[in-house]
Amino acid sequence: MGYDIELVDSKGNPCIVENHEDCGNHLIIGGTDLAQIGITYNYSGFYYTHFDNEKGIRWLYSKTGKQCEERLEKAVKKLGVNRSVNYWEPTPGNAGYALSVLLKWVKQYPDEKFIGD
Repeated sequence: MGYDIELVDSKGNPCIVENHEDCGNHLIIGGTDLAQIGITYNYSGFYYTHFDNEKGIRWLYSKTGKQCEERLEKAVKKLGVNRSVNYWEPTPGNAGYALSVLLKWVKQYPDEKFIGD
């Protein structure tokens, strides 16, 4: 269980980003250049704190990069990006690193929207 998040263009197609193997996409050999990421639910406690008490990271859904950038920046700054060797461990750094990936995308595509499951 987790969050599948995409940054999509006006036609609903995933944006093209720098190739990455981050978070849930580490299972894709060679990574992907699509703005799609899987984030474990294990980090949800951090996201409920930094985004919305009821929606957590789902707060991002249907919002543009511009609408999310400031909150993503604040969360990454507070949580940090120092990852544990165990991806599944619910540490501030693991949660913050996943958000730092999203932050890179919104800087590249400020007018595109997040969707997710």
